[in-house]
Amino acid sequence: MNDEYLEKAYNDLVAKKLGSTKKLNESFEEAKDKNLDIFNVLIKKKFAEEEEIIKAKAEFLSIPYINLKDEIIEPEVLKEIPEKASLFYKFIPFKRDDDSLKVAMADPTNVDALDALKFISVKHNLKTEIYLISGNGFNTISKQYRKFSDEIENVLKNVDVHIEEKKEEKKEKGGTILEKAPVSKIVDIIVSHAVEGKASDIHIEPSENELRVRYRLDGVLHNSLVLPAKIGPAVVSRIKILSSLKIDETRKPQDGRFRFDLNSNASGAKSVDLRVSTFPTVTGEKVVMRILDTSSDINSLESLGISGRGLKIINENIGKPFGIILVTGPTGSGKSTTLYAMLKILNEEGVNIVTLEDPVEYFMAGINQSQIKAEIGYTFSSGLRSILRQDPDIIMVGEIRDKETAELATHAALTGHLVLSTLHTNNAVGVIPRLIDMGIEPFLISSSLNLAVGQRLVRKICKKCKEEAKLSKGLEKMILKELDQIPEDQKVGIDFSKGIKVYQGKGCSDCNKSGTSGRIGVYEVLSMTSGIEEIMTSKITDTDIAKEAVKQGMLSMKQDGILKALKGYTTIEEVLKATED
Repeated sequence: MNDEYLEKAYNDLVAKKLGSTKKLNESFEEAKDKNLDIFNVLIKKKFAEEEEIIKAKAEFLSIPYINLKDEIIEPEVLKEIPEKASLFYKFIPFKRDDDSLKVAMADPTNVDALDALKFISVKHNLKTEIYLISGNGFNTISKQYRKFSDEIENVLKNVDVHIEEKKEEKKEKGGTILEKAPVSKIVDIIVSHAVEGKASDIHIEPSENELRVRYRLDGVLHNSLVLPAKIGPAVVSRIKILSSLKIDETRKPQDGRFRFDLNSNASGAKSVDLRVSTFPTVTGEKVVMRILDTSSDINSLESLGISGRGLKIINENIGKPFGIILVTGPTGSGKSTTLYAMLKILNEEGVNIVTLEDPVEYFMAGINQSQIKAEIGYTFSSGLRSILRQDPDIIMVGEIRDKETAELATHAALTGHLVLSTLHTNNAVGVIPRLIDMGIEPFLISSSLNLAVGQRLVRKICKKCKEEAKLSKGLEKMILKELDQIPEDQKVGIDFSKGIKVYQGKGCSDCNKSGTSGRIGVYEVLSMTSGIEEIMTSKITDTDIAKEAVKQGMLSMKQDGILKALKGYTTIEEVLKATED
């Protein structure tokens, strides 16, 4: 380090008043005597937190600071710089945008490292953007060079195809994966990478020649890896052991659950629950694991995509002391998540909330949650009878599946309880005819039903690569037709001065070239009004209810989705795919 650099760095640190002037002077003299970087000396002497010192160094060098502790780097981005070069020069790529590569460096004053980075960037025809990272930060993030496929390959080398010891394995205490046996390690890796990749489901599918593993991301299944078919039974047995399922029962489907504690430097400590379902096929048992992140907070209604009139009506109705609120939609449309968001608002000290779920997906403090067990006769209907003897104020029933449960829910609503549940119908308008089909009298429905919410999930456009998309004349005509039917107060936040604009994701490293990242709901909210009550005194049809819903000012899911597309949240294609029957 030359004296000019040290003097400037010293003056900069004095101006920042980062710590004791006396200790700073001592560190400066040591750096000068031994020709060391003053910032490294300060870190060694624990003058302040390392990240704070590195932030000060970044400002001094006019280089942006980055902390990648909780980031997951895409494998394709890591491949831009070989692992050996990364570890030797202490730089690591963490993001790529078209022809630009962002690189975190532990020492951007290292001339050799800069030359090596220049060589790599020229070779790959990339521009590099340098960020400063702490030494500890680099050591943590560099461990992500450990590749998924490499890990599996290394483990497979030690797998004995005829593992008899699996029959003697015992479930670990607390249900976490602790053993280092090869098959246990394979399951560990599969689950870890699914959690780190923010997948919602893991599919393990046997065929005659291979065992395929797929992850569901933003509602779409993606191939992850292929394993030898011969280890399929051992992998399934391992998952069964963790889920307290019968290993020797391969002829019938089974359901279970286990908790997985993920402790990696890349993502930090994290605990997730996995809901496990096994299913017999002609080539072996298929396993699907739903990932339930217990460490994440319950979403708010707004964050789910509910806004405007719909949000206002939901808030009004969950504030009522009694009645039924039903959320409808197909499997996987986010109905349970919406119910949990409502319970989050209702969860106050002065109320007794009891739930019946199949299964309990998220644990909420202050709420009495119960999981049904049909195999012992503990069903939604029998459980609901018991709940009514528990002095509840609010009841959440996972699903109304039959006449008996529907009757009990209606009775509970009429006797002073607020009941939340789900129902399988195509839309909110279909709730009333569905309840009548179940045998509930129209006059009871009009007295007990407060609200019906229909929903679907659509993929969100990646914010990093969002761009304006071309709109065909046919789609433009359809959008204009729907907009004409939408009340003006629902169009707030959309600029029509430059015509109709829709958007798409171009595809970048952030979204793994998919153009989408995450999902958002599209909703329709139907409330019980005097107009609907009048309809129910005569012959009820979906058309009559739909007309009354329009009079209410209700947006259909399609209209809500179009507004979200015009605001740039999703694509018009996603909306049409999700809402057109």
